[in-house]
Order: sequence, then structure tokens, then C-alpha cells
Amino acid sequence: MTHSAGLREPLVQIMGAALRAVDPAAAVRRAVSLEGDTLRVGTAVYCLPEIDRVLVVGAGKAGAPMSAALCEILGDRISAGIVNVKYGHTAPAANPVVALGSPAALPLTPAQTLTPALSLWEREKKGRIELIEAGHPVPDAAGMVGAEGIAALLQTAGERDLVIVLLSGGGSALLPSPVKGVTLDEYQVLNGLLLRSGADITEINTVRKHCSQLQGGQMARLAAPARQVALILSDVVGSPLDVIASGPTVADPTTYADALAMLDRFEVTDQTPPALLAHLRRGAAGQATETPKPGDPIFERVANVVIGDNASACRAAVAEAEALGFEGVFLTTFCRGEAREVGKVVAGLALGIAHEQSGWRPPICLVMGGETTVTVRGGGLGGRNQELALSAALTLDAGQALPDVEIMVASLATDGTDGPTDAAGGVATSDSIAHGRALGLDAYAALAANDSLPYLDALGDLILTGPTGTNVNDVLFVLVR
Repeated sequence: MTHSAGLREPLVQIMGAALRAVDPAAAVRRAVSLEGDTLRVGTAVYCLPEIDRVLVVGAGKAGAPMSAALCEILGDRISAGIVNVKYGHTAPAANPVVALGSPAALPLTPAQTLTPALSLWEREKKGRIELIEAGHPVPDAAGMVGAEGIAALLQTAGERDLVIVLLSGGGSALLPSPVKGVTLDEYQVLNGLLLRSGADITEINTVRKHCSQLQGGQMARLAAPARQVALILSDVVGSPLDVIASGPTVADPTTYADALAMLDRFEVTDQTPPALLAHLRRGAAGQATETPKPGDPIFERVANVVIGDNASACRAAVAEAEALGFEGVFLTTFCRGEAREVGKVVAGLALGIAHEQSGWRPPICLVMGGETTVTVRGGGLGGRNQELALSAALTLDAGQALPDVEIMVASLATDGTDGPTDAAGGVATSDSIAHGRALGLDAYAALAANDSLPYLDALGDLILTGPTGTNVNDVLFVLVR
């Protein structure tokens, strides 16, 4: 029994509430309605008799439930569609299972956490929108097949057509369409470099947009002059539209020169494949077409609607915490920085409350959202949320735990996948490190090697959800009681 074992069940309930609040299908139903021949999407209104075809395209981890909800609303009015989704994300559960533990001791397989199929999709709508499973976070050949199909479909769009674009977290990697002259292998190398560099998603996508034929507003360019509306489930801090899924339907304020500057800033220029580097340099010299910029007339017939975000998950978590007897505090959705440094700060908040060196008093649940980064220096296995939790555990261990105060820090990836792992994140308590020492584990060595998953696994301190079908960044929790 760990020092904070009593906080595990409340934490599970609070995390479950956060995930339920950002269910993608429900978000689509809130944003889209059909009354007779009038289709409303956000504030945009479309008279269907004036539309020849409704085409649906998109990419992201939430693509399956978003597609199913849209089929439920529009039915046979959808003419055709292609949406790329991550492997294993074609049939996400409507009510994700959340558990703490070790996968070995607490098996959580797709069969246990996912429904066998989206029943509506399989029974009534199969064939209207094709779901293509593809690679994430590293793009693969299946993603390219889907992207090519999307591009071909968009090229048929005419002025009297309506294109509905479904975008969610992971859309950048799931919509790979490298510029001409660049191979998939070279594009994969670039993505790997960026993901390990410590760059945040805005910086990464600045480069991606200038190496793609669909992102950075280029999907909108391809579909013009059709009317277009994008339904966006935001996985980016602050929800900047040009960054989510690399902004395929949004004007791009960045340039080739900006992309080159990002490669220099994170010291990966020399490792960038020559064909990609040559393309970016040609673009910076004005020898390649830029992404469409603000003010471009192609965006006059494009609407972008954010249907869910990190704040929604945070507010639901606070409400659940209060229902469980905690004071709930929603701090921010702009939690960013190196994961191990943020872990120290979050643990410091907990210790301040525990030692009455804070304006807050237990029982309390602090909730914050955002997305941290990891600069990979070791060869271990883990993700940003697990690394944050391990770092927080080290800070809590040094903080002189009080015998009558329970502390738990947790960091959750809302998509259920933290980095290249099957865990959704990790938890830390005042005695996590002591528990690890008793098992002969070295937390400092694990952190130095970016090897947080085996450490937390041994303690039973992984967060496990399976694919959740949603993605709105990460949510951090600090519980003190």
C-alpha cells in the first residue's frame, strides 16, 4: 500500500470525467445540425439544394467517432469521403476505461477497452466515408495512400460542392504528402528528428507545412473553389488554427525561412535529408511556391470551427473533483516546457500546499492542461507524461513527506498514447522513489536515459486507457489530501 493509495480511485474518476467531456462524436453533434434542407456547422449555414455533393476528408486520432457522428447527421447526403486515422483507432469506446497499474498486472487490451466496431458505421454507413488506418507519430505508406486519395477526391470538387474536413490530434503525421522529389523515407527521417529535438508542436509544424503538399492551407487551395468547413478538435495549446494538424484549411503565416530557422535552432540542419533541405532552401530563395498566406482569396469560402479543446477537459475534471469533496482549481491550458522541468514545478505546487506554504489548503485538486516536450538524449522508453511524472516523483521524494498528508501528481495524454508507448501517462506520490529503491531501481538513471516507462511500470504507476478516440493535449493533476 503506497502512501497515497487512497487518492488513486478519486484520480481515476477525475480523469474519466475529463475524457468524457471531450468525446469527439458528442462534439460533432453539438456543432452540426440538419433541419430540413438547412445544414448548420457552427455559425456557417448551407442550403443543401444549392450543393451538388458533400465530400468528407480528414485526418486525426478522433477521425472515426467524428466520421460516425457526421454520418448519423447527414446520412446518404454524403457523396464520398476518406479520413486517415491511427492504427487501432477505428472503433474507440464511447466511455474510455481509465486504470492505474502495470500492463502486466492489469492487462488492458483493445478487446477490453474498445467496442468491436462503431455499430452505426458498420450497419448503415460503411462505404460513405472510408477510414484508412495509418502510422503515428511517424508517418507511413498507408498514410500516404490515404493522403493521395484525399488529394484526388479534392481535385474533383467544384464550386457547387461542400467539403467537410475533420481534423484532430495527430493529423500532421496522419496526412503525409511530401513535396515532389522527397521520398517517404526522407520525410520519416525529418519527422523523427523533429520529434526528438525538444521542439514544440508549433515549431515542428512550421517545418512540416513547408515539406507537405496538403498542409499549411494547401488542402484548401486544392479544394477551391468548393465551399469548405473544417471541424477541429484541438490538440494544440491555445488552439491556433494554423498549427492544429499543420493547418491544412488555414492561411499559413510562416515561411520557408522560418522552417530553416527552426532546423538551425534545434541543431538538426546537418541531419536533415539533403532533398528536404534543398527544397526548403529553394523555397527561401523564392524558387518554390509558398504556402497560401492570410488574405488569400481561397479562404473566402472556408470556415474553421473548433468543436473541442483542452479547457473543456480541464473544466470537467474540476467539476468531478468538487463532486468528490476536493476544492477544484483550473489553473491554465498553457502548461509547456521540458517535461522534467515542468514535473519539478508541479511537484513543488503540491509540496507548498502540503507544508502550508501556499494560499490553498487540502483537500484540493489542481488541474492544468497543455503539452510538454522531451529532448531525447537516452535510448530508453517513455513519453512526455511519464517523464514528467518520474521527475515529479524525485522532487516529492526530496520534499519531506508529512505522515498525515497524501499527495499525488499525475499527467495524462488524452489520446491514451504517451509518446511511442501503450501507456497514457504516469503518476507520482511522495513514496514512489522509496518504493523504487526497495525494488532496486535507480530513478535518476532512468530519467537520464529517458526510460520512465519501465520504472513506472515496476511501481504500478502507469495510467492506462487504451485508445480513447479523442485528443486534446495533456491534462495534469495535483491532488493533496
